[in-house]
Amino acid sequence: MAAKDDGGPLSGTRVLELAGLGPAPFCGMLLADLGAEVVQVRRPGAEPGKDDVLQRGKRGIEIDLKHESGAEAVLALAERADVLLEGFRPGVAERLGIGPEQCWTRNPALVYGRMTGWGQEGPLAHAAGHDIDYIALTGMLHTLGRAGGPPQVPANLVGDFGGGAMYLAVGVLAAALNARSTGRGQVVDASIVDGAAHLGSMLYGMLSAGGWSTSRGTNLLDTGAPYYDVYETADGEHMAVGPLEPRFYDELVERLGLTGEVPDRDDPANWPALRSRLADTFAQRTRQEWAELFDGTDACVAPVLSMTEAREHPHMRDRGVFVDRDGVVQPAPAPRFSATPNPPTAGVRGAPEGAAVLRDWQVTDIDDVLGSGAVRPAPEGA
Repeated sequence: MAAKDDGGPLSGTRVLELAGLGPAPFCGMLLADLGAEVVQVRRPGAEPGKDDVLQRGKRGIEIDLKHESGAEAVLALAERADVLLEGFRPGVAERLGIGPEQCWTRNPALVYGRMTGWGQEGPLAHAAGHDIDYIALTGMLHTLGRAGGPPQVPANLVGDFGGGAMYLAVGVLAAALNARSTGRGQVVDASIVDGAAHLGSMLYGMLSAGGWSTSRGTNLLDTGAPYYDVYETADGEHMAVGPLEPRFYDELVERLGLTGEVPDRDDPANWPALRSRLADTFAQRTRQEWAELFDGTDACVAPVLSMTEAREHPHMRDRGVFVDRDGVVQPAPAPRFSATPNPPTAGVRGAPEGAAVLRDWQVTDIDDVLGSGAVRPAPEGA
């Protein structure tokens, strides 16, 4: 077995993140969770609060990108980086003097990760948008919701973080592996529309095969099937029910005391009656009572917990799924590694570090960079 490494699998990897919103900072946090040294370039005065979880594990340096020497300060750091992350609209980084070609003149092996909603090209490339717009045009938002009702918005999980940040992370890591063997970096064009559509690959395949309908809330996995849905309990809470496989479904029926009393689930014509019977049954006990009855079984039933309740669940506590850093409860790094475990979850590092970052990254001509006035020095005592 390989020797343990406390630095995480990305130990020794340097990531330069140009501060932005949502997906790119999440990607930077993920890479920091995996052991990369992430330095975030922030605008002057933009110090994150301790509850800004997306900044955890990162160092900060404040650079005025509108200053005449701002681009030079960023390029000096990019020269020492393995990966750069930015979430500007197309063309903005180039106008600031820190686009891919400008960075490659200093560091040909740099992986340049670009995070946008619409992508670097296309009719909407320069238009504003948010998660809800991106998943709307990919068909994903249309799939979410109940029959006869409107589409339901899944916070910004499917677009920003699922289709955006996670694909950016995969892309820059793949490009970094390629750069190690070729010595050449490349642009990773990660767009939320690309990633969100890709997340729907299985559903699009089912649609093509006739196994998925565009009528919302009528399919196997969208609350169409009564054995893949949520049911209200006696105390106004809910249980999630999902025994897709027959043997798991049989256990559900048995534990509900309904053996021989429910219609054949394989005939969709029976689904309304089956749904009604399940709803009536779950309404007879509290969520806690049902949770205890189904705990540890193969019936695929679980209580629907709030965000504040989830961290107290015994399984979540045992695995350490959530951690408390500086009084802020937050998800722990994921996934986990056997030989290169994730470094301890860090808190948010708010104060800019100025010269310390430049020194630790072995930037040449530090005095010139600091003397230009584009970089805010670290506050006294930092």
